[in-house]
Formats: sequence, structure tokens, C-alpha cells
Amino acid sequence: MSRDSGGAPPRRLALLGGGFSTDDDGLLDDWLLGHVRGPRPKVCFVPTASGDASAYTEKFLDAFGTRECEPSVLSLFRRELGDEALRAFLLSQDVVYVGGGNTANLLAVWRVHGVDRLMREAYERGTLLCGISAGANCWAEGSHTDSFGPLTYLADGLGLLPGSVCPHYDGEPGRRDSYRAAVAGGVLPAGWAVEDGVGALFADGRLVEAVTRRPEARLYRVQAGAGDEAHERALDCRVLRA
Repeated sequence: MSRDSGGAPPRRLALLGGGFSTDDDGLLDDWLLGHVRGPRPKVCFVPTASGDASAYTEKFLDAFGTRECEPSVLSLFRRELGDEALRAFLLSQDVVYVGGGNTANLLAVWRVHGVDRLMREAYERGTLLCGISAGANCWAEGSHTDSFGPLTYLADGLGLLPGSVCPHYDGEPGRRDSYRAAVAGGVLPAGWAVEDGVGALFADGRLVEAVTRRPEARLYRVQAGAGDEAHERALDCRVLRA
């Protein structure tokens, strides 16, 4: 795992608006791996939010099996590792990549198995945590989600990233208006809205880089404004090239 000049491991998170499960060009996944130093980093896919869907897992292994890394998968619905082995496995990873699905269910299953605590420990030790959709939502204090059917807010998360997250900001009808209303009404704190195609890297809770594979896509900072309105600010994103 990479370390800064003072020897302390950086605490890093990445929010992904795409990746192997949605894109054919691999640009966001290559960008992600570019932030991990050393040969053949260990990359663990965690598909809890999809109920450990086998097709999702196979797609990850197909995509990362051809890259210069050591891919693996953590299954909790068919758990095989004991507590100590699970801790050792997760803490040995350079990247933990969480898939999409149901955010509320993901958090509940992680807590039953103690994975929420292990994710926090891995973060503190320098593992790069990342994910798409539910896998982006889970790191924040709260998120915008369809975990309960209709779009709504979830004032729950691991809290490793201050504020809230909204994925698919431009990719699903109603997302933008619903998230803005949640932030304006105070049911979610100010946060980050991720359009499809965007990647955002945070270090110690601060945004350090924003990229996109789609020139028109943006990352937004959304905050409560005057009255019942929310203010959104588009942030510049570096365009990734093949």
C-alpha cells in the first residue's frame, strides 16, 4: 500500500460512476489502479449489495483477471472464512471494490458479519476503498437510494466520507430533483452527486481528483441554499483518454 512522505498511510476513497460492470473501455478501472503503487496490487471485489450475484462476480474476474493485479472476491452469503481469516484477508488488500445493488441491505449484512468495522480498519491502514452505486453510497454518512423501491434518502452509512452521496445523478429519472430536495430539506447533509462516467478520489475526506470518461459528465457539490432550495456546483473533471 502506498504511503505519504511522512510514513502514514493515506486514507482514500473513490466514488465511481461506472467501471467494469457498465463500461467497455475500462478507463475508470485503469484510472483507479493507477493510484495503487507496486506490482500486482491485490483487488478484492465485494458484491454484497447484489446478494453475491454470480454473473456480477464473473464479470469482475473477467475484467480484472487480464490486468496487472491479483483479483479476488469476498462472498458473505456463502461465507467460508472465520473471523480472524476474514480480517487478515481484507487487511491484506490494496483495493476493496464494492459493487452496486441495495445499499440498505449491504450495510445490514456487513454489520452482521463485522465487515463494517473491518472496512474502517482497512481504510485507516491505507487500503483504497471504492465502489459504484451502492458501493459508492456506503462510505458516506448518508445517501440517496432506491433500496426501498421509490427514490428516497438513507441517513445511514459508514461515515468514512463526510456528508452524503448520490449516484446516477444524470442516469435515472428523478435522481437530481429528489436528491436536491433531500439536501435542501436537511434530511441529508451536503454531499457529492456523481454522474455516470465520473470518478472522484478523496483523501482524508477531501476531494483530490475528479475524472470522467464522458466529456459532458460532471461531479457536483450539492448544498442547502436559501429557503427550500439546494445549490449545486459543477466541478471540473479531467477527461480520460484510451
